[in-house]
Amino acid sequence: MSTSEDKIAKTIAFVKEKLADAEGGHDWFHIERVYKNAILISKSEHVDALVVAFGALLHDIADSKFHNGDETVGPKIAREFLFEMNVDSLVIEHVIHIIENISFKGGNEAQKFHSKELDVVQDADRLDAIGAVGIARCFNYGGFKNRPLYNPDIKPNLNMSKEAYKSSIAPTINHFYEKLLLLKDKMNTKTGHKIALQRHEYMESFLKQFYREWNGK
Repeated sequence: MSTSEDKIAKTIAFVKEKLADAEGGHDWFHIERVYKNAILISKSEHVDALVVAFGALLHDIADSKFHNGDETVGPKIAREFLFEMNVDSLVIEHVIHIIENISFKGGNEAQKFHSKELDVVQDADRLDAIGAVGIARCFNYGGFKNRPLYNPDIKPNLNMSKEAYKSSIAPTINHFYEKLLLLKDKMNTKTGHKIALQRHEYMESFLKQFYREWNGK
């Protein structure tokens, strides 16, 4: 096993242990899917494979949603872990930038850092938020937060601030319009966009069926 492979293996073990009790939509299996998506997208992009691997594996090591909105916890844990593995300082800084900038954040927040590696990991993460798995994760988190499935009287808010987005208690269906259906057009790579199109169509089909059943048809 090469040094890089060894470090990735250690990172996988670390993340599995760290997220052993995580909410079902942000657990190890979410990380694993994002990691696989990132590897797939990387095949058609010229990127640093090690940065992409670390970025994908550590991007949700401490999601701010589960740390009272504190966005510094994840980067701090990731930095300390990579430093202990003697990862090159430039690689560490790149990975930290990915973790700090990967989040959707309501869609109105300007991204402050750009790189091809971030593009890949961000697309991989966004793909896991849409399609069949995305629907399952959406309702799983809604249940975790005790949100209603749907309320026709509460309309989606498409102009939320970052703070309003993070603190929203709106029905789960609203999240499709406030985030999930917007992701198709926010993909960075050709591969990511191609996969997103199919998953987007699946969500639209689901919503049509949901409203039919809701209205007793």
